[in-house]
Amino acid sequence: MAVDPRQRRAARHAQPATAAPRQARRKPPITVDRIIDAALEVVASSGYDALTMRSVAGALDTGPASLYAHVVNKADIDELIVGWLCAQLVLPEPDPATWRAQIVDVCAQIRDRFLAYPGISRAALAMVSTHLDVLRVNEGMLAIVLAGGIEPQTAAWAIDALWLYVSAYALERSLVTQRPGQEDDDRVIGRDELISRLTALPADRFPQIRRYAAELTSGTGHERFDFTLGLLVDNLAQRR
Repeated sequence: MAVDPRQRRAARHAQPATAAPRQARRKPPITVDRIIDAALEVVASSGYDALTMRSVAGALDTGPASLYAHVVNKADIDELIVGWLCAQLVLPEPDPATWRAQIVDVCAQIRDRFLAYPGISRAALAMVSTHLDVLRVNEGMLAIVLAGGIEPQTAAWAIDALWLYVSAYALERSLVTQRPGQEDDDRVIGRDELISRLTALPADRFPQIRRYAAELTSGTGHERFDFTLGLLVDNLAQRR
């Protein structure tokens, strides 16, 4: 026989129901991988300047003290995230016939990874890393240049120069895009206005800048990046 709904209601009011104890939601454990993910999230959303132990802990909904069981300090996080970025790079099998194109492609991959996380190349500039994923990239780049017939000492210094240039280029681009209030900032001017200012300089003091203002301000996308890499790599080829 079905129970009348009114009886059910009366029963509920006559005696308080005993609710099952609520179990607290457990937070996922802190791990190195989660710290890396949180650090990258901070950089992607707020830029590298915002990356601190406190901001990473905040992204994980915990306190900074919780991180020290897994990382030594902020510099340790820097090395971890640069290592993570390097792990994403695709390294070719060194080919003596195409080594120049190969090394340029690897540099472009590094550039694009750095640009995806504004300012993160500062971390790469500030460290001499022994992280295995970073060393994997150094090993691959060195193997490519050596396959091109470059003398080992020259190849070693060339790899360092390429890292420095790529990191500095990415940092400069990030600083421009991250500048607060960029649209209203009178320090940011368009190319036409820049050419106008340069051609208005005193002719007796700046004849070359006035004459070549268009050339000095030219270049779109990554044209200047490609140009500079070409200079570096072509010079290496001439040293063989």
